[in-house]
Amino acid sequence: MAKVLVLLGTKKGAFILQADENRSNWRLSGPHCDTWPIQHVIGDEETGVIYGGGGNEWFGPAVWRSEDTGSSWRHSSQGLAYPEGKDPVKSVWSLARGQDALYAGVEPAGLFKSTDDGQTWEHIDGLQNHPTRERWMPGGAGLILHSLLIDRKDESAIWVGISAAGVFHSSDGGKSWDARNRGTRADFLPEDQRYPEFGQCVHSLVMAGDGSGRLYQQNHCGMYRSDDGGLKWESIEDGLPSSFGFPAASHPRDGETLYLIPLNGDSAGRYMPDGKAAVWRTRDGGQSWQDLRAGLPQDNVFFNVLRQAMATDRMDPAGVYFGTASGALYASADEGDSWTLIAEHLPSILSVETMVVND
Repeated sequence: MAKVLVLLGTKKGAFILQADENRSNWRLSGPHCDTWPIQHVIGDEETGVIYGGGGNEWFGPAVWRSEDTGSSWRHSSQGLAYPEGKDPVKSVWSLARGQDALYAGVEPAGLFKSTDDGQTWEHIDGLQNHPTRERWMPGGAGLILHSLLIDRKDESAIWVGISAAGVFHSSDGGKSWDARNRGTRADFLPEDQRYPEFGQCVHSLVMAGDGSGRLYQQNHCGMYRSDDGGLKWESIEDGLPSSFGFPAASHPRDGETLYLIPLNGDSAGRYMPDGKAAVWRTRDGGQSWQDLRAGLPQDNVFFNVLRQAMATDRMDPAGVYFGTASGALYASADEGDSWTLIAEHLPSILSVETMVVND
């Protein structure tokens, strides 16, 4: 029988929820990781190992590791540092597992790689050496590498999302990088400069689950799709209540299906439009959108959902999950058609990921 785990990164440690394949009765454990700020938690379904990346300028950066579903943890920061004279690494913001290595995106924006399961880390310096690097500007949360995608078929192909530098792609394992922001706008720049080569404030970057390589991007200034690896982006925000939001989550098998949580705008409070909670779903690659509200609160809803705080599982039908900055976690076991509150009163939820394992 399968067991479904929902992995949460929060401002006060990692939390894990577990349920059987019916996804109806959830058991919560945590806080883990000595209540460090944990930005991102991921699981390796083949080994059952759980990783948590986090830290801050007081604790320093580290990646935590558990081999027993969170009962015990150990962490390492060995090698998670820039050369002397560079701004120090404050925190790990994103993790991704490749076939042969574990990758970590950090603040200030950069990429590290571990080939010994997180015990030691090596700086991949291509991003730091990019010719535009000195002109990258931080977003509201800092200059963070928050989205990290590894190609399933070719681990040397990597995409990253950096606030507020944009999307970058490497075809050689991170040695060199190309900006891939054509078609995404920056409304905060003068009108004649709104489509720059770099400098866009990407909020979330996800890959379609069907293996096609399609990318979706929630940006500070719009929602986009790319069918060519980010070489060009097409706006798909028509039909949404707002062009502003943070998280996006792809269906695990259907590349046409994507989930979003639009907010009411960047300068109007950053909460649910009209104070009513909704997840928006497209079944046709962004040509049309449907708001999903069954089971979600519809009165006086002023929470927001952060950039990494929504995910799907690989069950059939797929589960969808999102966590709020006020510490509530909502789940759907029917691809978003209906929702249930499965945890509340947690610390601010920074990330949501899932892992399905066999008992």
